Order: sequence, then C-alpha cells, then structure tokens
Amino acid sequence: MELARVVARYSDGRVAKGSTENFYPHKDSFDLFTADKPSGEAIKIFIKELKAVFFVRDFIGNPAYNERKDYIEGEKPSGSKVKVTFVDNEVLVGSNYNANRYGFFFSPTDPNSNNMRVFAVSSAVKRGCFL
Repeated sequence: MELARVVARYSDGRVAKGSTENFYPHKDSFDLFTADKPSGEAIKIFIKELKAVFFVRDFIGNPAYNERKDYIEGEKPSGSKVKVTFVDNEVLVGSNYNANRYGFFFSPTDPNSNNMRVFAVSSAVKRGCFL
C-alpha cells in the first residue's frame, strides 16, 4: 500500500503529522510515521481520541489561502453534499458522506484545498447535515 500524508487532529487540540499505510475507516487505530522522523518507528493513533484525519497534499499548506466553503452554482460533486460542524465549532463542507461506526469520509468543496479528503470522527461531530 502507498503511504498517505495525513494530519491527525486530536479532540484536545493536539496535532500529529506524518504518513500512514494502514488507515482503514472500520479500524480503531492506525500507525503514523511522523513527519519529523519519517524513517523512524511509527506511533499508534487511536481514532477515539481524534477530531478528524486530514489526507493532505503537503504538510505546510498555505495559511493565507481562503478555502471556499460553498459549491459554485451548477457544480455537481460526486456523492451527497454535506456540512459538518465539529464540537469545537469548525465547519467543513464537502461531499461523499458515508457514515460508519467510527466516522465518515468526505471531500472538501474547494478543489484547490490542501485537504484532498477528510475522515471526520463521529464523536467529534456536533452536527452533520445534507445540503
């Protein structure tokens, strides 16, 4: 399996950045090779401690970039449109809502976002609705 670059955001605000080859939405944990020690030993990440897992293009991103949170009229994403509000009041909008026991995947509305897809952990979601 190919390594995926991820940012794991914990419910308590901590962040872990690195790569994984064994993230599965139906599993309760995955291994993360941290960005600061990519060839070192992996750390175990437990889904129940997280807010979300962000599958990213790179670890730096562009803090000045203003990500679009709405669909452009006529834009037809694959899957259902969804708006997710986390318990910390962060709001993300995307498509392909597919809930399972631990959470659900969706793709951000903005194709230029550093986030290619997001796995939102159900326990960290205050509200989710279809648009």
